[in-house]
Amino acid sequence: MRERDRRGGKDRPQGSRDNREGRAGRPEIGKEPFKKRFKPKFGNRDRAGGDRDRPAGGFGGGDRKTRHFKPGGFKPGGFKGRRKQFRDPGSKPPSDRVILYGWHPVVMALANPKRRLRRLLLTENAARRLTEAGLTPKHSPEMVRPEQIDALLTADAVHQGLYAEFEHLPVPELAEIEPGLVLILDQVTDPHNFGAIVRSAAAFGVSAIVTTARHSPDATGVLAKSASGGLEHVPIVLVQNLARSMSEMKDAGWQLVGLAEEGETDLAEAKLRKPLALVVGAEGKGLRQLTQDTCDFLARLDLPGEIKSLNVSNATALALYAASRTLKAAEK
Repeated sequence: MRERDRRGGKDRPQGSRDNREGRAGRPEIGKEPFKKRFKPKFGNRDRAGGDRDRPAGGFGGGDRKTRHFKPGGFKPGGFKGRRKQFRDPGSKPPSDRVILYGWHPVVMALANPKRRLRRLLLTENAARRLTEAGLTPKHSPEMVRPEQIDALLTADAVHQGLYAEFEHLPVPELAEIEPGLVLILDQVTDPHNFGAIVRSAAAFGVSAIVTTARHSPDATGVLAKSASGGLEHVPIVLVQNLARSMSEMKDAGWQLVGLAEEGETDLAEAKLRKPLALVVGAEGKGLRQLTQDTCDFLARLDLPGEIKSLNVSNATALALYAASRTLKAAEK
């Protein structure tokens, strides 16, 4: 009988020397023959990147006991001779800080007296642009190269040479909202849509945005970039239970109008009054049933074209325009 040699693919007789070693003659793990046979050899090249001759079998070139790594691995900073980083590689900003990048979000945050700046990174071009605009940061910025800001953000982030870390703005209470026009967002979780809604809210003079603390994105990063500075003008009120908070607003005299395709009336023709809260649902899911039941009534947006639905941020902007015109006409 012959069996197949696993190493070379050749036939070999059963009971051959190689076969015997593979069965009965194999040295046990931990004995000296095994150690000698499998002793690692890396050659004479310095694996850390140099060209010095080193003895085969290790990194050290001397007593290997003195070359072991301490528990915990490498410390931030890497090998000697590397370029010094402006902050420890891999480090993240504290969770209690808001990350803002881009011209409008950072500049408007710097101009907001309620914001507390903790860190500011600028490229030379961005610093020159700030100077030309007559803006002087209260804290000395760190001058960096664009790629150093790139390393702190996602690949598609457009920072324009500005990166800042601020403390969170104070969150107002529901009873502190100024009577006027307010948005209530029911589980709008996409930061791009949420940020675009904040931008539209700032353009139409919305007093506040009410949303839940759990099902909403953080007011930082992508959301702040999409808001284009709107976070500095529209406070975001976080609540635990949206339906309960809406009921409290109704008891305080607010009119609550939910936006839905199945709405009983066109928003442009609805009877609206101040204080008014427009309630917007998540894209795709729309308003939850309990949220609909808590509204005074549901309104729709009648569109003249073949497409009858819009992105949630676009629909919100259109609703704000229609509601603002109605409220303004009622004041005359």
